[in-house]
Amino acid sequence: MRLGPDVLRDLSRASLREWLHTDGLGGYASSTVVGLNTRRYHGLLVAATRPPVGRMVLLSKLDDTLSVGGRRYELGTNAYPGAVHPRGFEHAVSFELDPLPTLVWQVEGGTLSRTVCRIHDEPIATVAYRYDGPGTPVLEVRPLLAYRDYHALQRENPGVRRGAEREAGDLVLRPYADGPPLRLRMPGATFVPDGLWYRAFEYERERERGLDFREDLFSPGVLRLELLSGRAIHLIASAGGLLAGVDPERLMAAERRRLRIAGGGGEGALPELRRAADAFVVRRGPAGRTIIAGYHWFADWGRDSMIALPGICLATGRSDDARAILSEYARHVDRGMIPNRFPDAGGEPEYNSVDAALWLVVAVGRYLEATGDGGFVRMRLADSVAAILDGYRAGTRHGIRVNADGLLTQGEEGLQLTWMDARVGPQVVTPRRGQPVEIQALWYNALLIGAEVAREAAEPGRAREWAALAGRVRESFLQAFWSEEHGYLADLVADDGQADFSLRPNQLYALGLPHVLLPRDRALRVLHSVKRHLLTPVGLRTLSPEHPAYRGRYAGGPAERDAAYHQGTVWPYLAGAYFDAVTRVHGEAGKAEAREWLDGFAAHLEEAGLGTVSEVFDGDAPHAPGGAIAQAWSVGEILRVAVRTGWRPALDRR
Repeated sequence: MRLGPDVLRDLSRASLREWLHTDGLGGYASSTVVGLNTRRYHGLLVAATRPPVGRMVLLSKLDDTLSVGGRRYELGTNAYPGAVHPRGFEHAVSFELDPLPTLVWQVEGGTLSRTVCRIHDEPIATVAYRYDGPGTPVLEVRPLLAYRDYHALQRENPGVRRGAEREAGDLVLRPYADGPPLRLRMPGATFVPDGLWYRAFEYERERERGLDFREDLFSPGVLRLELLSGRAIHLIASAGGLLAGVDPERLMAAERRRLRIAGGGGEGALPELRRAADAFVVRRGPAGRTIIAGYHWFADWGRDSMIALPGICLATGRSDDARAILSEYARHVDRGMIPNRFPDAGGEPEYNSVDAALWLVVAVGRYLEATGDGGFVRMRLADSVAAILDGYRAGTRHGIRVNADGLLTQGEEGLQLTWMDARVGPQVVTPRRGQPVEIQALWYNALLIGAEVAREAAEPGRAREWAALAGRVRESFLQAFWSEEHGYLADLVADDGQADFSLRPNQLYALGLPHVLLPRDRALRVLHSVKRHLLTPVGLRTLSPEHPAYRGRYAGGPAERDAAYHQGTVWPYLAGAYFDAVTRVHGEAGKAEAREWLDGFAAHLEEAGLGTVSEVFDGDAPHAPGGAIAQAWSVGEILRVAVRTGWRPALDRR
């Protein structure tokens, strides 16, 4: 993927395009394509101090200056109140993800390139500079440090330690006693200390989100060295141990190879999606694996991990990672539930989701289908699947229990247990206490998959019991949820029997999950309504535009955004459920429809987070992207549909 000066020198366009490179620990490097930080989350060394959480922005950015031909070119780009300074973007000529992010500036008849790389499984960032042109220019690199939790912002303060130490050739910075040391190494460079504060950086995306958006950054000094044409030099930054013996060129070459292998080789949308999937698989603790829900601000969530896993791991052939992730969550089963969230600050996991454990069972079923690995399921997962189903039947936290008719009910006052969980202050935006439609579909599928797992585990009695309960669920579901008048399913049936027929996409799971609840004639009517009112070129709306509560834009401060989050905002991950349903009902014609939709969707990979998929989009056209720039279940479900339907991007078919 390549951008030219037409985009890079137009700051209004360049500032909307971001890149992300992750380290497999929860840390990452990220900025816009011209190096203008527009978020508090941007940084070159964002390190997970307790992988995959405890993330800190240590090295916010590097501002580069090149002196050549008697002139001094400031190549950084920063926004301050009422000004952009310096204006390095005016010298930018290209940006590439190949697969590492590389920005090239043109100066005095020559070019300077800068490539950023996070080293996999290490809290290390490397930055490679290469000058091609006449003369021997002098490069000055100014590190700008934030040294704070990645959700916070820094202000100038007297507590910063201005000094720098030398240790075995490393420049060691400890601006705050309670933070990890930052080690810098740039062979051949002279360090000139000055200990300056740079005040009032403005982060435009934070301002748009209604949050604090100004920050002060501390610079300990400048690294200075002469460049030779055609020769790369490297800066290494680490939140870990000594850098002696670290070969940045070798590490960057290894990371390039790793990413190309992750992409499956070649160029285009499918390799980009496969590489995007790689960003979410991270270490949890010393040996576990998990899936980060999204970048920049999400940690690992149970529901998100289980929905994303088939696309992130199984569609990419990463069955080892799938086994590790399923095992990690399975060992946390408690009273039939798995954690929905591991807090970013550490501490006990939170069990506050009705569907995360059911999604785990569905993921187990998809793992079995993809790998045929009944031995692993029998040895490592069968007991957890049984504990989930038994826990739900017995009744567990937050009013989760099985009614006499076999349907699953849930909820407590003021608590949101489904994926539509937004609140504005004490107000629940989408109250769904009772029997949500997708929970019944998940419960039905979990019972039938559980029966299959029980047969694998040589427990035929248990298998018959769960299959019989599933039959009762199906019969009760059709009576309670179908409306001949509306021609689609209720989104919710309350415990008193009152049905909410707001047209939402949640009913797609009754058609698209492996075990279908609806006969074909009714499925056709559901798909007609969903396609007409909810389907967009970038995903599905969460509410019909004809509903009085519909919100067509996801924008503004936290309250405004939360009010729109599930009230019309488009979620691309829901395309997975939609096209599962379409292909099940229409067969090959449904696959063709999915491929045509993917051809149009692929353009999104060149906006917002480059090469990845955003969390949400506006419900109204032109469907501007919003939320996190890279969301695991967005990437996973789009990738799963692409692989399942045999999609080859239009560019690849030329």
